[in-house]
Amino acid sequence: MTTLQVGLDLDLRTEPQNTTTFAGNLSLPVHRWFRYSAGYSAEWVESIIDGDRSARVLDPFVGSGTTVLAAQARGVPAIGLESQPFVYRVARAKLAWQTDVRQFFHRAEELMKAHAPAVVVAPPPLVQKCFTSGVLEDLFGLRDQILELDLDEPQNQLLWLAFVSVVRKTSHAGTAQWQYVLPNKTKSMVQGVLVAFRSQVAIMIADMEACQAKQSTPPNASIIQADARQDSVLPEGWATHVICSPPYANNYDYADATRLEQTVLGEISSWADLKQMRSVLVRSCSQAMTRYDTTPVFADPILAPILDELTTVHSMLAEAKVGHGGKKAYDDMVVAYFHDLARVWRQLRSATCRGAKVCFVVGDSAPYGVYVPVERWLGELAIASGFKSWRFEKLRDRNVKWKNRKHTVPLHEGRLWVEG
Repeated sequence: MTTLQVGLDLDLRTEPQNTTTFAGNLSLPVHRWFRYSAGYSAEWVESIIDGDRSARVLDPFVGSGTTVLAAQARGVPAIGLESQPFVYRVARAKLAWQTDVRQFFHRAEELMKAHAPAVVVAPPPLVQKCFTSGVLEDLFGLRDQILELDLDEPQNQLLWLAFVSVVRKTSHAGTAQWQYVLPNKTKSMVQGVLVAFRSQVAIMIADMEACQAKQSTPPNASIIQADARQDSVLPEGWATHVICSPPYANNYDYADATRLEQTVLGEISSWADLKQMRSVLVRSCSQAMTRYDTTPVFADPILAPILDELTTVHSMLAEAKVGHGGKKAYDDMVVAYFHDLARVWRQLRSATCRGAKVCFVVGDSAPYGVYVPVERWLGELAIASGFKSWRFEKLRDRNVKWKNRKHTVPLHEGRLWVEG
């Protein structure tokens, strides 16, 4: 099995301004198995809980599993919630790093030996644009083999993750910032399906061996497919720490970010199929605002701490929308976003113990150039939900270098610290 070993970059130095991005995780074992741009530094998470063996960590927006894996590495139990179905499965599969390495290796070898190209008939338009016919036959052949497996079994979850991790590596289509697919742009480096799959398996095996050698009995950790806005599935007062990065109110479509992988898997076939997925996500993009009525939301007492300012911003955005052709419902999106996050704070107050520490990695927003003081409003909603205090730690400026920026309002990103 030594032929599958690959080198690991274990340099754990992290600059403070880089802790809000996923970039540093691309050199870390297990974290690097699937690139998910909507993330932050695992090393930073470890630094928060380092030395506190009594910690119990919760991430209500766990994404691809950064917080839970970091807590494991520091020997403390953790629970992550994720409502996006595909991303939930990615995070769940990463937790399978503790399973038998040799058995995983043999299953992967058997899969590749039995591989046969599939007959592809009328694939979805996006898939046709992103893959050549030969690559698509190999990709669908491997996909069909994996989907026949029992994906509740950890070994098979690892094989599933190895497959979805190579979908983009085998596509000639470009990828924009935040993982959006660009079918009309072609990249120069494209890997064959089995070559990419074998390489991904090798990386996973090396990481599993390294992590298992370092931590033979990791603490309890789990990923739950659940909506952080709903009644919590957690024991009351369980968490001592909440570490997460909630969706930003900046029109990033979390449903669209993994559309290529889900289309290849056969879970969706068109843009319209994303609508159902958005219904389980925090409403942070204008694409999620179909038939949204703000009237009952404004009447909800949960928004009382920010209602006057929110009403003013909503009116300003509604006016600005007219001047932009009325295409983006940023006015309703901002209302929906803070209503959703107010509900999340209420659930977090129930799930955390007295004196709990909460950290949200957040950024402010200015749709149509109308400024939204995100961290302050979130802090005030947290206090109204029963937390004691909040403060904001700015890490970096945003909207200062992109030539195609839509407005000139200076923005920033940092950490919202809340004490319970």
